[in-house]
Amino acid sequence: MSSSIEIINPIGYPGWDEFVLSTRNYSFFHSSSWAKVLHESYGYRPLYFAFINNGTIAAVLPCMEIKSIVTGKRAVCLPFTDYCDPILGQGCTDEILNSLLNDLIKFGRMAAWKSVELRCGIYNGEPPTPSYACFGHVLETSNGEEAIFSSFRDSTKRNIKKAINEGVKVEILRSLESIRNFYDLNCITRKDHGLPPQPYRFFEKIYEHVLSKDRGFVVLSSYGDRYIAGAVYFHFGGVAIYKYGASDKNYQHVRANNLVMWEAVKWLTHNKFQRLSLGRTEPENKGLKRFKDGWGTDERIIRYYKYDMASDAFVDKPLQLTGFAKKIFSKLPQFLLRPTGSILYRHIG
Repeated sequence: MSSSIEIINPIGYPGWDEFVLSTRNYSFFHSSSWAKVLHESYGYRPLYFAFINNGTIAAVLPCMEIKSIVTGKRAVCLPFTDYCDPILGQGCTDEILNSLLNDLIKFGRMAAWKSVELRCGIYNGEPPTPSYACFGHVLETSNGEEAIFSSFRDSTKRNIKKAINEGVKVEILRSLESIRNFYDLNCITRKDHGLPPQPYRFFEKIYEHVLSKDRGFVVLSSYGDRYIAGAVYFHFGGVAIYKYGASDKNYQHVRANNLVMWEAVKWLTHNKFQRLSLGRTEPENKGLKRFKDGWGTDERIIRYYKYDMASDAFVDKPLQLTGFAKKIFSKLPQFLLRPTGSILYRHIG
């Protein structure tokens, strides 16, 4: 039996998405669509470490190289991705995953990376202390609309009914215009959170490689003649993820966010999807965690790990914005925040 570790690029790899869908733990983040969005939006270099047995891929550790004068040259598995487990192909073992991780670190030393950040489990001996941990929530969408609704917290059910009674309207869309409308809401929400918005080019690439390829959709809710809340969902195979949400807090009382989520859940249920991930939630964001807890979800811990090349060890040093920086961003006008985001995000990854 012959085996080797190869670095492949999913963007041009023949049959990549078909391979991913054949594995037992695939997600949208493993798809070529997401690789294209990240590469074309920010210029990151895809380096997917694959263990190949007799011409068959047994496992893949997806990775992208970030070159930044601000945060240094490093690798992330994967940038701007809530979670990214190794892709487990046929015949995958812990020994194979260990080999991939060791080869990734060896490559990083030769490439002069500062660090490797993993948004997945560690298979190289005893798990080290994570650099960061957050919450993940998953909703099973294969149980039927009535059963799903009955699993919601009472307050979630009331908020859905309130939005309907208030006259909130909801549309499920895949157009470039819907991305533009969501982006406007997203800019408002990011400012409220003390963060600049992602570059608009990033959302254009989401339209080009995800929405226009029927791998996602935008849900927008309107009240009167204006959009007041929205969300972006991705899907791949039988699974989906709630990736981005935004709203105008001046209309929070009509509970449009709840109706946005419910309409998305109904659409996924009717279209035979198996589950919906609600993405990651930071421990300090108690309001968002409470919102996600109300949907009959299963909660888990998502752990990130950072391997520092200088110390040759996993370290507890997450890359996060300080409270002071968030205060500054919350005070900036939108005409300054938008170009700030376009400059900063490619360095954050």
